[in-house]
Amino acid sequence: MTTLTPRVFRLPDLGEGLTEAGLVQWLVQVGDTIRTDQAIAEVETAKSVVELPSPFAGVVTALHGAPGDTIDVGAPVLEVADAAAADPAASSAGVAAEAVETQAHRTEERAGSGNVLIGYGTSERAGSGRRRARRTGSVGSAPTAATSVPGAEASEEPADRGAPAPAGTPAPADAATRTPVAVRSPLVRRLARDLGLDVRAIPPTGVDGAITRADVLRAAVDHAVDSGALHAVAAQTPGSHPAAPSAGETVDGLTVLSRDRLSPLRKAVSARLSRSRAEIPEATVWVDVDVTELWSLRAQMAPRDGRAPSVTALAARFVLIALAEHPLLAARLSEDGAELVRFDGVNLGIAADTDRGLLVPVIPHADGLSIDELDAALRELAATARSGATPPERLRGSTFTLNNYGGLGVDGSAAIINHPDVAILGIGRIIERPWVVDGAIVARRIAQLSLVFDHRVCDGGYAASFLRRVVELLEHPVRAFGRVR
Repeated sequence: MTTLTPRVFRLPDLGEGLTEAGLVQWLVQVGDTIRTDQAIAEVETAKSVVELPSPFAGVVTALHGAPGDTIDVGAPVLEVADAAAADPAASSAGVAAEAVETQAHRTEERAGSGNVLIGYGTSERAGSGRRRARRTGSVGSAPTAATSVPGAEASEEPADRGAPAPAGTPAPADAATRTPVAVRSPLVRRLARDLGLDVRAIPPTGVDGAITRADVLRAAVDHAVDSGALHAVAAQTPGSHPAAPSAGETVDGLTVLSRDRLSPLRKAVSARLSRSRAEIPEATVWVDVDVTELWSLRAQMAPRDGRAPSVTALAARFVLIALAEHPLLAARLSEDGAELVRFDGVNLGIAADTDRGLLVPVIPHADGLSIDELDAALRELAATARSGATPPERLRGSTFTLNNYGGLGVDGSAAIINHPDVAILGIGRIIERPWVVDGAIVARRIAQLSLVFDHRVCDGGYAASFLRRVVELLEHPVRAFGRVR
């Protein structure tokens, strides 16, 4: 039955105890006709930036909030009027498309796939007169055209349109022996694909082991935090509205110009760094290193009509050699701190300063790469990070972090460990300084290395041994090139 009353979409419970989200940008405008599950906005939670899908189809009649605003859970996001009521001449193609989308939601609801986000979804379509869907496919059968999506596995069960099963379609297995499928809904699979998640790695909570939309979004949030991928997006969004201070408000004799509410991700940065400081008894060792020989040799390493490898690539390769000899610094502590987890290899995190804030993209299995391969990976990571196109899966999983803050024009830093790593190595700027060589004061290119480590994992002697090994390789690169190229 058609109604003229707009339906109000309220911000759902996003899980993990989150009570608000920052509005990054609208993806629709008033007057647009939208489909069920269409992304209508990008919102920033305390852990990640995700697209917010609409549980309603129809014409957008109102948007609540501007980019930069914070929306509380349960507050209105947008209003949608019935498309047929707003435009009686709506095309039959649009109606058919909505019918397909609705049927997919109904099938998912019956299969236990969950809501679009925790707290809302397709249950409102339930009615006593609905037909029960017949399963027209089973494990190993091909999906129908109605539900086929790129990358869909054969185990996905297609939505029933009420039509007879195609000839040759295998009969479904008995419910008691049928193998549970990971994802029943193509919409859930598409959401996981868009968020860069492997559905096979997501813990399911739905009926028969089905993965729900809530499961996908919960996994996206958790993985974003685990990687240390903290995008300061909404805090830098043009058009943000700082809160106006009270008239004549002063603090310590100074007039307050504005009170800017921290974005959810900026709050996450604060919480993450506070957790690192609170949980990790860190210690720092540092040393000045003479890289004059490496500086001169690097220029000679450039191929004809090519570029020499970056200092960061050379330093990364030497650090990886030292880590192979000091594996505790590329390990992790278990959540309860009772076990030390060692790994076969190193996922190297590279701290990168971008317009969106600090990112730590990861080079997986970096210990198996040559200098040239590391250099290529670093250049690609830098370009991707600067463009803001780094996918979530490349921002998690580091086991050791390298931070070349010398590019920022500073000599040293008391860095904070990138949790759950247990160590981070910083490299200061390389500049000419007076240095004693064979009893004479000469100008040499000097850089400061700073290692911050978790004192629970190792003691100062172990950390100093690692740092000395890195210094040896940097100061005498010719000795090492036979094994690192």
